[in-house]
Amino acid sequence: MSNVWAKIKHEIHEVIPPTVFFLISFYIIVLNRALMAKEFGLQATSFAAATVGALLVAKVVVIADMLPAVNRFPEKPLIYNVVWKTAIYVGASLLAHYLEHLVPLWWRLGFSAANEQLWSELVWAHFWAIQLWLAVLVFIYCTARELIHVIGRDRFVKIFFGAPASRPI
Repeated sequence: MSNVWAKIKHEIHEVIPPTVFFLISFYIIVLNRALMAKEFGLQATSFAAATVGALLVAKVVVIADMLPAVNRFPEKPLIYNVVWKTAIYVGASLLAHYLEHLVPLWWRLGFSAANEQLWSELVWAHFWAIQLWLAVLVFIYCTARELIHVIGRDRFVKIFFGAPASRPI
């Protein structure tokens, strides 16, 4: 029983950082979407949906990080893994973002008709604005994650939240 508890505790510990990061990120995106939609009198996505989305993305990121194909460039400079992981996560977010708009229509109209209606009615400027936000935020996440892997979590926390070291001017 203690082995199961240790595994659950480890999983919770691993999922907290990406959950917090993506929760803040998705709240920023929801606020951005609400500000864009206000101009057109549209209803914005709720913060509850952003919370659920952040939890799902965080768990997917933790699982994806365990796959060997995700850490494809361990012997190269960090930028290789950062760009590679960013591309994977942004591609997945692009698909998820498109499906977020497609699925409600799909249930009512069928796949082909839903796709046609979505392509004609979707405000593409808003869609790509959200994708741009996601790409930048995912890049920041991947950069921080790779740095933490290299320098260690304790050192990272000490550098960012510890006492400032004296710096020469």
